[in-house]
Amino acid sequence: MITWWGHATCTVEDSGVRLLTDPLFVRRFAHLRRRRGALPTADAALADAVLISHLHSDHLHLPSLSRLAPGTLVVVPRGAVRQVPALRRFRTAEIAPGESLRIASLTVRAVHAEHDGRRLPVGPRRCPALGYVVEGASATYFAGDTGLYDGMAEAVGPVHAALLPVGGWGPNLGVGHLDAGRAAQALTALGPRHAVPIHYGTYWPIGLDGVRPHEFHTPGQEFVRKAAALAPEVSVHRLEHGESVRTTAGRS
Repeated sequence: MITWWGHATCTVEDSGVRLLTDPLFVRRFAHLRRRRGALPTADAALADAVLISHLHSDHLHLPSLSRLAPGTLVVVPRGAVRQVPALRRFRTAEIAPGESLRIASLTVRAVHAEHDGRRLPVGPRRCPALGYVVEGASATYFAGDTGLYDGMAEAVGPVHAALLPVGGWGPNLGVGHLDAGRAAQALTALGPRHAVPIHYGTYWPIGLDGVRPHEFHTPGQEFVRKAAALAPEVSVHRLEHGESVRTTAGRS
């Protein structure tokens, strides 16, 4: 089962194990505020482990990690603890693209993400950005932040469900991101049975409500429309914040 809490924060439940991705549990941080959806409930912080895709503060948010139960495993890109020393307060495991680890009955495999993974604004480029494939009764791909890249399908491998970013938190997407159209193109390469659009319609810069508001409101619907045209065999589930979908078990 997949629950979307907003932005890139999701719970992936498989074989009785709960994994949480990129937790962000605040109404406001830095220049961003949550414009849509209630804050995640206390259930969102219940996890056997957390998967951090990269070091940007909207994906590696230390105050949100502090809401986890003490001792919860936090999986981070290799080199993250050196770059963000505050991570030493948590129980961490570092991983690089192509490596795997076991979390209870699940295998979690890190894959390349085409994205600037450093801790901005001044962090050196020593940490990769990652996506993760969670393998249990199903195989679920959490893309983190990524652009399209050659060999993406080979790196990810066969998956049953794909959690794909389709937008951002501002009026312009830079390189290393998927918009609705590019995310739909990714479906044609990945070939999952199910897809859930994430990373849109949650946070927006303070004072920019009237600047390109369609970039905030429409990416989810656009992804549904473009996926239907490019990958009609994929069931797309556009969730509201806090909603869940149970995808059929079994590998694609």
